[in-house]
Amino acid sequence: MIRRMGEGDLEAVAAIWLDANREAHDFIPASYWLGHFEEVRTALAQAEVWVFEAEARAEISGFIGLQEDYIAGIFVRREARSGGVGRQLLDHVKAGRRQLRLQVYRKNSRATGFYRREGFRVLEEGVDPGTGEAELLMEWRRGGPQS
Repeated sequence: MIRRMGEGDLEAVAAIWLDANREAHDFIPASYWLGHFEEVRTALAQAEVWVFEAEARAEISGFIGLQEDYIAGIFVRREARSGGVGRQLLDHVKAGRRQLRLQVYRKNSRATGFYRREGFRVLEEGVDPGTGEAELLMEWRRGGPQS
């Protein structure tokens, strides 16, 4: 079930954010993510966040965070990855928008492949000033071309 994040969900969502970042971005020191944890926790409490709750276990398996038409991230628990959670969250937000943008680290090939399969195309390449890592700005448009 996909629903809007509630007050009682913040700790679980923040923990998923931290774990998923450390696992998916092993090319960035874990201290970077730990150093930004409180800042992100505060931002999550103020953002538009949709959670995927596994009905059988009544626990949050993943979430998508948005700032208008910008996807701040899709994060899924390790044990729920490759089970369609990310795709369902993305489809949920696509249904109400004409376009979406996001940034993804170039080295995160699993994520870049996922976004390409979901109809996103690369608009430009840059460098994340916080990590020094190459990142891609990607965009999805309803009915738009894929690259």
